[in-house]
Amino acid sequence: MDRKLTKKVRVGNLKIGGDSPITVQSMTNTNTRNVQATIRQIHQLQEAGCDIVRLAIFDEDCVNNIREIKANTEIPLVADIHFDYRLAVASIKQGIDKLRINPGNIGSEKGVKEIVAAAKERLIPIRIGVNSGSIKKDFLYKYGNTPKAMVESALEQISILEKFGYEEIVISLKASSVNKTVEAYRYISKYIDYPLHLGVTEAGTSWSGTIKSAMGIGSLLLDGIGDTLRVSLTADPVEEVKVGKEILKALGIRKDSIEIISCPTCGRCNIELEQIVSQVQDQIQDIKEPITIAVMGCVVNGPGEAKEADIGIAGGKGRVVLFKKGKTIGTYPQEEAVSKLISEIRRMTDNESSCNNPSL
Repeated sequence: MDRKLTKKVRVGNLKIGGDSPITVQSMTNTNTRNVQATIRQIHQLQEAGCDIVRLAIFDEDCVNNIREIKANTEIPLVADIHFDYRLAVASIKQGIDKLRINPGNIGSEKGVKEIVAAAKERLIPIRIGVNSGSIKKDFLYKYGNTPKAMVESALEQISILEKFGYEEIVISLKASSVNKTVEAYRYISKYIDYPLHLGVTEAGTSWSGTIKSAMGIGSLLLDGIGDTLRVSLTADPVEEVKVGKEILKALGIRKDSIEIISCPTCGRCNIELEQIVSQVQDQIQDIKEPITIAVMGCVVNGPGEAKEADIGIAGGKGRVVLFKKGKTIGTYPQEEAVSKLISEIRRMTDNESSCNNPSL
């Protein structure tokens, strides 16, 4: 897929836009007043593969904790600001890496001007985050709650920032409707070259929200639209990161971690496939090398259909076939399937690590 080339902006030690890798974001659901709980969750998110973390900054206590949170974490942090522009200005002074403001509730141009003045000093990027539920009243009256109203709201805020001489901008246009979200992003992508932050807001639970997010975010990424993303789930934020990474892996965009493929099972399956897949997943969490593992229910879906996998197993009658790149390397009882597969995966990944580090 051809990705639209956008401007690059720096967020901490990362860049968003242009040919930079598409990043996965999440947001803490701890109370930012609780420093230790927030730091713990940021560490969990980073361990899960999150690239950027957003914090809810809703009062002065939250602002005053930013410096300590940053001192105890390594990941770029974003201050999520609503209603009070002064919290944005103060967050910049506390060392935040990026701002998210909502044009529907941030207030007058005077406040935005002060935000820009503070952001200019440290080149802090500003995400204009439009949500369908908080569109400026003028645009709601003129266009209704439509993708066009969302886009016009974003374009107005962009023009204000540009008027004040600032272009370190990221844009998001999120709705709980997949169709509305996709239409809004496609629309604005034709008119701007600022990087786009993708997401379907208020997507729902892990089950429904994952489906809606995959449909919306995936559709846009296939169009070449999007530079960073957040999957919004009513769940542990770590799940948001896992889903975001899986979306990128499914599209072949992110290839820096293990991918497991497994068949849907049918009457030919003679092994406990679901249980085996779960066991394999549990035992490879620490492996970071980009390899593809196939766990297949029968020989029909085994070495043949899964021949592109780096390694895999296929079930038989109480036995499994272990194969690499479609070639059988052994046959074992079902109860040995997981241990044999994991052992071979670790041998492969250890060899890969040694090749990448000649000093070992």
